[in-house]
Amino acid sequence: MQGSELRQTVLTNNLANADTPGYQATDVNFQSQLANAMAAGQSPTSVSYSATNTGGAVDADGNSVNEEQTSAELASNGLLYEDLTAVAAQRDSILQTAIGNGS
Repeated sequence: MQGSELRQTVLTNNLANADTPGYQATDVNFQSQLANAMAAGQSPTSVSYSATNTGGAVDADGNSVNEEQTSAELASNGLLYEDLTAVAAQRDSILQTAIGNGS
């Protein structure tokens, strides 16, 4: 959820700077960062997510934000975050039931 939350912030920042000359869009590939950490035997909670430059096409003013693509990515990431939240809530409910505090 932390990676998805950071990605939402980064994508929103990109849209806010869509008209800023010279602004370079960034993104967070948290799925890849999480997979690499788990392959290395790290705990998912110890993963540190970071934004990187997307290296996309640059407009005449030096800005690399594609507003339509970024808006679509925001919507997709929002749905993913909702799914992750639902999974976390269900996991907590299962744990509560297992320790006798659930219904």
